[in-house]
Amino acid sequence: MYNDFYALSFNPFDKSISEKDSFLSKDFQEMTHRLEYLKDIRGIGVFTARPGMGKSYCLRCFSKKLNPNLYQVAYICLSTISVAEFYKQFCSILGVSDKGGKTGMFKAIQDQIYYQYKEKRQPLLLIIDEAQYLSTGILNDIKMLMNYGYDSVNCFTLILCGESHLNDILRKPVHEALRQRITVHYNYSGLDDKEVASYILYKLERAGGSKAIIDDSALASIHGYSQGNPRLIDNLMTDALAFGSQAGKQTIDSDIILAAVDNQNLT
Repeated sequence: MYNDFYALSFNPFDKSISEKDSFLSKDFQEMTHRLEYLKDIRGIGVFTARPGMGKSYCLRCFSKKLNPNLYQVAYICLSTISVAEFYKQFCSILGVSDKGGKTGMFKAIQDQIYYQYKEKRQPLLLIIDEAQYLSTGILNDIKMLMNYGYDSVNCFTLILCGESHLNDILRKPVHEALRQRITVHYNYSGLDDKEVASYILYKLERAGGSKAIIDDSALASIHGYSQGNPRLIDNLMTDALAFGSQAGKQTIDSDIILAAVDNQNLT
C-alpha cells in the first residue's frame, strides 16, 4: 500500500478530506469572503465553476463554521431530486407541512422563512447546489420568496452554485427581475501553477509526508494536465502514489506522472 511506502498516515488526496485540512486557494478564499458578505446582507449570490473545482467543498466548510443558533442552513442539491422533491425537501428542512400540493408547500415555506427572520431572529441561508438544473418555475418562485411584500428587505440569503452555463440561464429575459437582485457573482478560475504545487505539497504534509516524495519536474507537469482542477489533481496524485510505490520509486518523477495521466485519460 502506497501509504506505508511513502510514510503517509492517510491518502491526502481522498475526497473525504476533513474541513480542517482545507487548502486556502485563491478561489476558496474569494468565495468564502463573498459568502460571509452575503450572510450579513441576506442577498443573492451566484457561484459558478467547472465540475471538481471545489465550490461544493467551500460551501461545506462555510456552513460548518456558522453558529446554528444564529442561522439555519438549508442545503438542496438539484442533481438528484425532482421539482416536487425540491419542495418536499425544503419543507422537511424548515420543519413545515408538505401537504396541500405545491401551492400549500410554497405558502408554508414562505411563512416559515418570514417567521425565522422576524420572530426567531434566525434567518435562513438557502444553498442550492447544481443550480444549473433549476426550472424556470422554481426560479420564479424563489424570486417571489425573496420579495414577499418587503421589496427593500431580504428575509433570507440565497446561494446558487452550479456549472458555468448557470450564467446563461440567468441571462434569459424571463429571469431579469431575479438577476437584478444578485449582489455577488463569482466564477472559479482554478489553481494556477504555483497553487498546484503548493496544493500538492500541503496535502502531502497534512498526511505526514515529505516534500521529497515528488520532484519539481513532476509538480510542474501536473498543472497542464489538470488545468488547475483540484479533483483531477487528487485523482492524478492518487494514481501517481500507487504507481510510484509499485515501481519502488521513493520520489515521484515526471515518468510516474505521465503513467498516471495515461491512466486518467487526461492526454
